[in-house]
Amino acid sequence: MSRVLAPTPPRSPLRPVPGDAGLPLLGYTARYMRDPVGLWRERYERYGPVSWFGGFGSRFVALLGPDANEVVLANRDRAFANAEGWRYLIGPFFDRGLMLLDFDEHLAHRRIMQQAFTRERLTGYVEALNPAIADGLRAWRPGAGFRVYPAAKQLTLDLATDIFMGGAEGTARSEMDRINRAFVDCVQAATAIVRAPVPGGRWRKGLAGRERLDRFLRSYLPARRGGDGDDLYSVLCHLTDDDGARFSDDDVIDHMVFLLMAAHDTSTITISTMMSYLGQHPLWRERCREESLALGKEFAEHSDLDGLEALDLVMKESLRLVTPVPTMARITVKDTEVLGHYVPQGTKAVVTPIFSHRMPEYWPEPDRFDPGRFAPERREDKVHRYAWQPFGGGVHKCLGMHFSAVEVKAVLHQLLLRFDWTVPAGYRAPMNYTSLPYPADGHPVHLVSR
Repeated sequence: MSRVLAPTPPRSPLRPVPGDAGLPLLGYTARYMRDPVGLWRERYERYGPVSWFGGFGSRFVALLGPDANEVVLANRDRAFANAEGWRYLIGPFFDRGLMLLDFDEHLAHRRIMQQAFTRERLTGYVEALNPAIADGLRAWRPGAGFRVYPAAKQLTLDLATDIFMGGAEGTARSEMDRINRAFVDCVQAATAIVRAPVPGGRWRKGLAGRERLDRFLRSYLPARRGGDGDDLYSVLCHLTDDDGARFSDDDVIDHMVFLLMAAHDTSTITISTMMSYLGQHPLWRERCREESLALGKEFAEHSDLDGLEALDLVMKESLRLVTPVPTMARITVKDTEVLGHYVPQGTKAVVTPIFSHRMPEYWPEPDRFDPGRFAPERREDKVHRYAWQPFGGGVHKCLGMHFSAVEVKAVLHQLLLRFDWTVPAGYRAPMNYTSLPYPADGHPVHLVSR
């Protein structure tokens, strides 16, 4: 028999949140990591759009579907906070990153950081990205069973290091491999069941990873503070608000750790997913290639990327099917209401775009790859304002979403000119949700040079 999260206040017209704890100790942790969409679908059918569940060592309220997600992401009564919600999951590893700030402090930091993502700066980032992408793709070795995901992950980490840091001068490849591993350990610690630094545990590996990232970035801080570079690290060191205030050293490090993670992890899975689906759908692959060939140049400029319309449709559909941040954490800072349910102060909650993206109520044949959903004559994403939210929404909408889009398109443009690839029509990627989603098999493709 299900139980409620908390009794409603006397004479309240609201309903209590129904739900259940799941397995002893584990709750629904293993079920989520195996198949989050299936878990959310079962709970939606059993309890509706608002229910509580046990998992990851605590209780959470699952908010399922665009209507429930809108309440939290729009946050009109300022009842939901990011910091404490995310801090429980990733706080020791990404604390004080922009996503883990709230209200006035978040707004102040965001206003400063927005200066690093203007259209002018994005144009400069694309100019720097293009030769770095070309250098990275020269290392790709065509053949059957080429694993796209690890190759793309190495590429995007190198790009993030070049564009965000102005390079990592003097750093050996072996050290960069350890930095990549440190990011993975920090992200995977979020789903640790034992949330203490026990030997061999995910939590301890995450703490060690954060220490490594901190040392790595601080070693470059004096040069970036004292220089006049136009990389993101240097920009963050020198940006000021209207009153002349600038970020402290700790602020810069905290923002850089989070931005580097976000910049290469989310772009990696999007690039990998796009290549996998394009490998299965040759008509879309050739349509995208024709647009890139029509540009008549190896390097697409920022102004060119908007014209790659087919590639944009494929990217949006890939973000729908494999959402880079499938779940978003919040906590209530006061008693509030979600769709007629009473949610008390101090409740951990999760917003679930991955489920909204697969709801047949909004997306006909939701499991089918169909980029045309986003074409002007269809725009299935507009049926509800929060039906498609891969970058979140409201004041916490991803600040780097436009950088991510231009990076992904710039990479795919060069890939389409340089390579062709195929994937068997019946292939289904075995997705792992231990952390941010990734294909357990590395997304194999048959890669050939053009």
